[in-house]
Amino acid sequence: MWIERLARFGYATKGVVYILIGMLAVLVAFNAGGKTTGSSGALRTIAEQPYGRFLLILIAIGLLGYALWRWVQAVKDPDHKGNDFKGLATRAGYILSGLIYAGLAFEATKLVLNFGGNGDGDSREDWTAQLLSQPFGQWLAGTVGAVIVGVGFYRIYRAWKIKFRKSLNLQELDQNQTNLVVQVCRAGIVARGIVYVLLGFFLIQAAYQFDPEQVKGMDELFQTVARQPLGKVLLLLIALGMIAYGIYMEIQARYRRIDAS
Repeated sequence: MWIERLARFGYATKGVVYILIGMLAVLVAFNAGGKTTGSSGALRTIAEQPYGRFLLILIAIGLLGYALWRWVQAVKDPDHKGNDFKGLATRAGYILSGLIYAGLAFEATKLVLNFGGNGDGDSREDWTAQLLSQPFGQWLAGTVGAVIVGVGFYRIYRAWKIKFRKSLNLQELDQNQTNLVVQVCRAGIVARGIVYVLLGFFLIQAAYQFDPEQVKGMDELFQTVARQPLGKVLLLLIALGMIAYGIYMEIQARYRRIDAS
């Protein structure tokens, strides 16, 4: 079915973006060039390559396909999350995820049309400043940060309990291959969870200090990690985790159980 093919292409595209983010950070950790960046920066790096526009068109289609699949998951509930509080919260998360990756697809399209900007740091500070200016804005920002931290810890919990395993159809792999796939997936999900926890912490810090400049994206998060004692080692571990997460997305593209009926 077309929606299943589009969903798998979306998972594969998302994987490429995260693998590129990780590889660029690995180069920084080894002082071999590269740069710390997030999803938007990865798209700009692709745009600078030969045939970059063509690649961005494919990525935009893939990310839009991923967003569409997320919305199908939210509305049609093919994963049977249910209508209890936990299920509805999960499905609401799918809607938000779809919006984020639809926005990233739109950003890729702007780069193809030469309408790209210079980054997303200011926009993060802008929306945080708007949030803080609302009644009870500090509490709202702090609550959003706490939710992001909670999502991060939940991802780590899912990786520890291997809850992602039931969504993968690995029957064609032998036991050794299956174990390798599971461990790579766990590493990737844990790394993404850690990033969520840190990003949420910085948002809570921004709320506490009433300072939107405390909000950080993935690029600034990597830079902050690199400045710590043993920072290059920590950066390398997180970078390898991002690559593992990208590989996990590729595994999803190939082996995920998708009920698009």
